Amino acid sequence: MSDLRRFTKRADTAVIAVQLALETDGFTYQKWGGTQTAAAGDWLVENDGEVYTVEQETFERTYRQVSPGQYVKVQPVWARQAEVDGKIETKEGETHYKAGDMIVFNREDETDGYAMSMEKFQKMYERADEAGS
Repeated sequence: MSDLRRFTKRADTAVIAVQLALETDGFTYQKWGGTQTAAAGDWLVENDGEVYTVEQETFERTYRQVSPGQYVKVQPVWARQAEVDGKIETKEGETHYKAGDMIVFNREDETDGYAMSMEKFQKMYERADEAGS
């Protein structure tokens, strides 16, 4: 795999989110080639037409509210391009990816990860040293 690099979310990429503040045992759903899980307290996120859940601790650590129901990701991510097809275990389940997709981590130690297509990644993120340029 290629080198891990630091990225920030582009300033114009807010998401719509609501916390699952319900008494529930949680639920499962199919997405990204695997079974995902959500628990009470997790967040339901709509991101440019795509809907998914984010584990409570991760969402609260990485996102900040900018207006009612709108949030921006304020923490950097570390990412690299996948050289071969594979899958990554996430806090919500597992995500399958193809060679050329981006493997993204919310922590520099390569934990709290997920994957996305290169096209979506480039639309949402920029190199940290190029942010705002």
